[in-house]
Amino acid sequence: MAEWIRASIVFVLSNYSLSFLVIGLLVALGAIARAPKPRRSHDVIERLLAWHVFWSIGVCYFYNFVMHGFFGKMSAAFIGWADSPFQFEVATASLGFSVVGFLAAFRSFDLRLAAIVGASVFTLGAAVGHINQMVTQHNFAPGNAGAVFYTDIGIPLFGGVLLWLWRRSESVSPPGAN
Repeated sequence: MAEWIRASIVFVLSNYSLSFLVIGLLVALGAIARAPKPRRSHDVIERLLAWHVFWSIGVCYFYNFVMHGFFGKMSAAFIGWADSPFQFEVATASLGFSVVGFLAAFRSFDLRLAAIVGASVFTLGAAVGHINQMVTQHNFAPGNAGAVFYTDIGIPLFGGVLLWLWRRSESVSPPGAN
């Protein structure tokens, strides 16, 4: 049992972007379930978007800041790289994305758009770097070719879909409509 718990904790912390995406979805589903009825589709999307920004950008990038800022050697090894002074720069960039994510989570569409687009440019660029490392260096370390790689692509796509659905539902569903 102890080994299973240890393996689960390692999985959750090593695949943090996936973990925070799932936690955000679960929290959003809880918020949707607790919301008064009738629920408009716009309100459902609003909760999904708010909690996605909070967890997948705010919390996730804060975790990335801590890992690269305070556990740089371990983070670099997980990615399959040597430790570097650039770890601090990744940490501070992550802290910036985190702050914007926390500020945007329960605010305006425009602020959420900025949070998602900024973080998406970073992670999609990271995904290109991961592909380059896989092809040229045969780097298939878990932090380069594992869940982090897939969420570097999936989270921006999911955030973009939520933004699009939110904007679409706002124009389609007037206040008070089901």
